[in-house]
Amino acid sequence: MNLPPSPPTFSGQSRCDDAARSPLRAFLHTEAASAVVLLAAAVAALAWANAAPTQYSSFWSTHVALQAGPHRASLSLHELVNNGLMTVFFFVVGLEARREFDMGELRERKRVALPLAAGVSGMLIPIGIYLALNAGHPSAHGWGAAMSTDTAFALGMLATFGARVPAGLRVFILTIAVVDDLLALVVIASAYSSRVRAAPLLAAAGLFGAVLLARALRVRRGPVYGLLAVAAWVALARSGVDPVIIGLAMGLLTYAGPPSRGDLERTSGLFRRFREQPTPEAARVVREGLASALSPNERMQRLFHPWASYVVVPLFALANAGIVVDSGLLSRAATSPITLGIFFAYVVGKPLAIVGASAAATGLSRGRVRPPAGWGAVASGGALAGVGFTVSLLIASRAFSGAELDEATAGVLGAVVVSFALSWVINGAVNLLPQPTRLRARVGRAEAIVDLAVPVDPARDHVRGPQSAAVTVVEYGDYECRYCGLAEPVIRDLLSGSEDVCYVWRHLPLADIHPHARLAAEAAEAAARQGNYWQMHDLLLTHQGSLMLADLSAHAAAIGLDVDRFQADVVARVGAGRIAEDVESADLSGVAGTPTFFINGRRHHGAYDIASLTTAVRAARERAAVARDRRHGRLWSAR
Repeated sequence: MNLPPSPPTFSGQSRCDDAARSPLRAFLHTEAASAVVLLAAAVAALAWANAAPTQYSSFWSTHVALQAGPHRASLSLHELVNNGLMTVFFFVVGLEARREFDMGELRERKRVALPLAAGVSGMLIPIGIYLALNAGHPSAHGWGAAMSTDTAFALGMLATFGARVPAGLRVFILTIAVVDDLLALVVIASAYSSRVRAAPLLAAAGLFGAVLLARALRVRRGPVYGLLAVAAWVALARSGVDPVIIGLAMGLLTYAGPPSRGDLERTSGLFRRFREQPTPEAARVVREGLASALSPNERMQRLFHPWASYVVVPLFALANAGIVVDSGLLSRAATSPITLGIFFAYVVGKPLAIVGASAAATGLSRGRVRPPAGWGAVASGGALAGVGFTVSLLIASRAFSGAELDEATAGVLGAVVVSFALSWVINGAVNLLPQPTRLRARVGRAEAIVDLAVPVDPARDHVRGPQSAAVTVVEYGDYECRYCGLAEPVIRDLLSGSEDVCYVWRHLPLADIHPHARLAAEAAEAAARQGNYWQMHDLLLTHQGSLMLADLSAHAAAIGLDVDRFQADVVARVGAGRIAEDVESADLSGVAGTPTFFINGRRHHGAYDIASLTTAVRAARERAAVARDRRHGRLWSAR
């Protein structure tokens, strides 16, 4: 029986890796989805601890022994999760922090200042609130449990607000959470480690030095770094310093970068050689070539991030969130300085610190530094930053024990619930504002990062639609790329449904995998010399299997071109210079595959179906409207 073909997913690209999402979007998607698993694990821990408290406690106290010759190590399951598996979590945190510095919002170093200030302030003010409520009590030493935002919970809860949340807010909260985690690791290593022994600590430093040496020598064997990291972890554990810090350090060392077109063309050549001689050795070379085309950071994130989000962090919640909730705990928590200190540090201190630091930075810089979203969105995100869980419970387990640990856990869990409710109320209030005010409250006035290296020039670029449109969609495409063919009717629907959108095509023929793409691009430019660029463009995308010179001549005749002149221009390659300029602009913009879209200069990541592109265009339109209002306001003030 012949099955109907599956519908197109509008997410593919002609490139050597199959990821349509950017690393950042993949990170956000995994974090948001894992929040559901994390919540389920926390609920399961509470249910287990209350149904069978003795069994819960004894299970996590079970010891696991490892022995190699005369060396023997014994850890409880609780310690194995908190000190061992959580190293993987902090490794992923380090990877994302490095990716943001190399490729993300923080690649413009001036943008580091605001999330850094908000992150530091978002730790100092909650710590101050906790210390104020615990002044004179022995519990004051647990101040570290009141300072760190949980990335998975915060982003997962933010995802429940849907498209109403500007993308800039997600990145802002993620960056603040990363700063939180970095500083929290310093706090754990310095304030919550046991008595430090010098010899193992020096051994750990030497092993980390070996990691730096291997990196300087461009060693590309992952097992080398893995063995050195494990040895350093053991040395740190024996020294008394919390060993999870080695995970963060290894993540920060792992550089990130997009694959270059040269790397992708090289891997295409390796695959062609494998087609000619499909031997095991050639297969190994192809595998290594494909892996080396991606940065180590992206490879490690793909390998470890799902495990950290769906296994490690939920296991941590299962091992640490189980407290017996009874009348005794509730009555103690209502007056406990530990519970109240953690609760108010998160619910009051976090939003106050983040909004206050953002406002102070904006004022002191006279508007040159602004949050990447409107003040309403920043306030909502600041409230969500009060969701502390993973690192908070990790520090609480080191600072407290027994009844005090239960009181600290109660404060953390209560802050999770109230912080989400507060953010939901703020977001709902913003939605009630009149539209112009609502747009300003959501989008804000910060200048967006422009990813398109060469701006659109109507005098040079091929533009379809009104040149004065508020939104400009640029596509780097290849006439032989089937994904570009799938995107073409989507672009038509987008233009027909929007009067303030224009569209620009720039050539990126991938000659290593599409042998007729460059000739087709030159045919389009030859048609442009006779004023029929878009007619030829449409024919090329709808007849992607007919791109030989005879086929192109037939296309030219079909749209009424002077065929002799058209053929002469194609043979003379009159459009080659123009195509080379487009390819160069693609390289400058970090484009390695087709189709790649830019919307008002910002790169569009993800699917390119009509719904996804319409959503991206709507967001760009909102930013353009706020920018236009700001310009009009300046003009009015000048008058």
